Amino acid sequence: MEKHRVRFEPVGIEIDVDEDQTILRAAAEQGVMLMHGCKEGQCAACKSFILDGDDVEHDRYSTFALPDYEKEEGFTLLCRAHAYEDLTIELLNYDEEMIQSGLPITDAVVEVVSNENVTHDLRHLVVRLVEPADLKFFPGQYLDFKIPGTDETRSFSMANTSARDGLLEFVVKIYPGGLFSEFLDSKVEAGDRLEVTGPFGVFTLRDAPGAEVVFVGGGAGMAPILALLRTMAERGIDRKAAFYYGARRRQDLCFEEELTALAGKLKNFRYIPALSESGDEDWDGETGFVTDVLKRAGHDLAGADAYVCGPPPMVEAALELLPSLGVADKRVFYDKFTTTGEE
Repeated sequence: MEKHRVRFEPVGIEIDVDEDQTILRAAAEQGVMLMHGCKEGQCAACKSFILDGDDVEHDRYSTFALPDYEKEEGFTLLCRAHAYEDLTIELLNYDEEMIQSGLPITDAVVEVVSNENVTHDLRHLVVRLVEPADLKFFPGQYLDFKIPGTDETRSFSMANTSARDGLLEFVVKIYPGGLFSEFLDSKVEAGDRLEVTGPFGVFTLRDAPGAEVVFVGGGAGMAPILALLRTMAERGIDRKAAFYYGARRRQDLCFEEELTALAGKLKNFRYIPALSESGDEDWDGETGFVTDVLKRAGHDLAGADAYVCGPPPMVEAALELLPSLGVADKRVFYDKFTTTGEE
C-alpha cells in the first residue's frame, strides 16, 4: 500500500500515512497525539482543514460532525480521512503539551478478572493483561475492545492510573440489546480472554500548578474522571478541585465510598453528586441536572481547568455553560461518550 506525506500546521510535524490507514491512526502509531474523541466520525474533536491537496476519501461519518458544506470548503475528520496524495493540514484543535507525548499503540490480550454491577446499568469490568504483560498509558485514556465474532470494536476509558499488577479497570454502561452490552451482560465471565488495542484519547490531566480543577461527569464518565482523581491523590496534587457527578436516582450513584475517601486524602477536593429524579427519596443533596447544579453554585472559575465526560447532552450543556463561568475555551477538556445505536 502506497504511503503519503502529511504535514500538520501550525506545529510543523510530518508523518507518513498508508492509504489504508486513517490519518489519525497513522499519527497515533508514530507518537503524534492529535486531538480526538470517538474515532467514529461522530464527535468532531479531530476536525481539521486541508490547506494543500484534495485527494482524500472518508470512511462513513456523521454529517452532524462534518456537514456537507464544510467538507466542500475543505474541512475533514482525521479519524475517518484517508490520504491518497501528500497533504498539508491545519489543526484547528491541538494541545501543545500533548501533541508529541504519544505512547505506542499496542494490540493486547486481556483476561477477565471480574465483571460486576455497580448500578443497575453500570458494570465494573476488571481485566488482567496477558500479552503483553504491561501497557503504558496516561490516566484518562481508553482502549478499544474487539467484540468476538465480529469486526466491531467499542471504546472504554480506564479508571485506573497504571497497569499495576497488570490490572485494568473499566466502567461500562449496559445498553439493552446493545452489541457489546449484551455480550458483556450475558456472556463475559472471569477467565475469558478479550482482544484490546490502545491507548487512545487526550482526556488527561494537564500540568497547571495552582489552577482550580472542575470535573463534570455522568454515567460511565465516572471512569476517566476517577482515573484523574486517583492520579491527583497518588501524586500529591493538592489543587482546589470539585467533582460534580449527575445521576437520575440515588441507586445510580457509584464509587461513593472511594470518592468520600478521596475527599479525605485531597484536602481541597469536594465531591458533589446531583440527582435529576430524586422523587420521594431520602436525599438531602443537590437536585436537578448536574450542569444546573454547577451553575447555581455561582463559582467564578476564571483560570480554572475543566474536565467533562459523559453522555452527549450533558457534555454539550457543560461546554455551553463553562465559558460563562470564566473557564477559557482552551482549558475545557472533554470526552463525549457517543453511541453507535448498537452499543
